[in-house]
Amino acid sequence: MADSAKPFVFICGADDFLVGRLGREHYERLAGEISDEFSRETIAGFANTVDEVESTIHRFRDSVQTVSMFGGRRLVWFKDLNFLADSRTGNSETVKAALEGLQELLASINPAEVAVLITAAPVDRRKSFYKWCEKNADFTFVGAANSDDAAEALALTALAEAKSLGVVIERDALSLLLARSGANTRFLVSEIHKLAAHAETGKAITERDVEELTPNLAEGDFFEATELFFRGDLRGTLAAFDRHFFAGESARPLLASMQNRNRLLIQLRALAPQGGRAPDKGAIERAASAYGKHFVGAGEKSAANLFSQNAWYVGKLAAGAKPWPLKHHIDIQIALAEAFEAIVQRPKEEPAVMRELAVKCLG
Repeated sequence: MADSAKPFVFICGADDFLVGRLGREHYERLAGEISDEFSRETIAGFANTVDEVESTIHRFRDSVQTVSMFGGRRLVWFKDLNFLADSRTGNSETVKAALEGLQELLASINPAEVAVLITAAPVDRRKSFYKWCEKNADFTFVGAANSDDAAEALALTALAEAKSLGVVIERDALSLLLARSGANTRFLVSEIHKLAAHAETGKAITERDVEELTPNLAEGDFFEATELFFRGDLRGTLAAFDRHFFAGESARPLLASMQNRNRLLIQLRALAPQGGRAPDKGAIERAASAYGKHFVGAGEKSAANLFSQNAWYVGKLAAGAKPWPLKHHIDIQIALAEAFEAIVQRPKEEPAVMRELAVKCLG
């Protein structure tokens, strides 16, 4: 519950989905205390320009200062503020001045007359307005405070969501789910609900469940064709290409997905150049300690950097891929580049170019 000594509630974080969900829960609790629906109002705080920021703050001010028709307490939710981020709009002098005015308004609120809830994502924690809210509001920061803790925060979110649904997630299933979800919390939570319904109450979500039911969002909608291609399945790859182009999709994102996968497999094959067993999670982590420092931007996630990926997931990729020699993966990378040049020269023949690529590499 809100701290009655504070004039307003401020919920923020880096993830708009988590902030929005907690904000909705808090709003519903407050709405339960204010039965008159005409005494509740939601003001959209999303703004792309300086003028829009000034306009939405003006609407919020009018709402907060409006007296209830029946003399009771009012509830105002200033929702989805995005101008507290480190952005061109958020850093403008006009917005800074508008936030100073907003700060004065919030300081003058009487919570006995109006309950104010503000939700914002993302936020720049260096801004003076943020620091003031941290001290003067019933304040909650949702999720990881920095990028280093983001993966752990996603894992904890997944575990908590599964627990709330009466299921558990096996360790390997969680690793694969996180790898396939990327950094999309909304997708992650949605998939847990789907997997929980499949697993049934009291049972565990397994790695096989995730493999069968969860698409690889981290590689977009092109996972099927990429997966089949690197398994060496020519017939399956051609069928996946046909489905891709039947849906009216372009060849370019498909080529990008395949190039990203092949770059990782080139690096993996370099760790086992004699065609030996694919490196497992432990071997990849040991290699990262020895060689990771040599990558440009080693601390950043990149499709060109093997060691920035989820080690368990990369090990699974290696185990599932055709055990081609390093030279063949290099030949594939050249063929992918040639295919890109071909679709530039023959833009109306993209399906034919991709079929030629598959036959050349897998035939």
